[in-house]
Amino acid sequence: QVQLVESGGGLVQAGGSLRLSCAASGRIFLINTMTWYRQAPGKQRELVARIGSGGSTNYADSVKGRFTISRDNAKNTVYLQMNSLKPEDTAVYYCHFDVIRPPGDYWGQGTQVTVSS
Repeated sequence: QVQLVESGGGLVQAGGSLRLSCAASGRIFLINTMTWYRQAPGKQRELVARIGSGGSTNYADSVKGRFTISRDNAKNTVYLQMNSLKPEDTAVYYCHFDVIRPPGDYWGQGTQVTVSS
């Protein structure tokens, strides 16, 4: 059964960096978009970054210039490099895959990112 496993979250000081990873288990052969979302306490879930199958990317305005999304298709893995972190980046980060073969969509379990001031 397909599952997405996230890693890389933790506690970091403002101005520091973290790198999140999200890897799919099970047999997946073709993934369309890979997306990172985040949700802070008391706030709605928001899109952070998205990368298409061809490598095109989209970012929330709040993270442009600081975060970079990338993917490794051979490993069925998406990454989020987060630099110059701010306390307002504190949230649970979730990955999402839109899978073509076999068809379906899947969510990661979430990983906590806490940025201290």
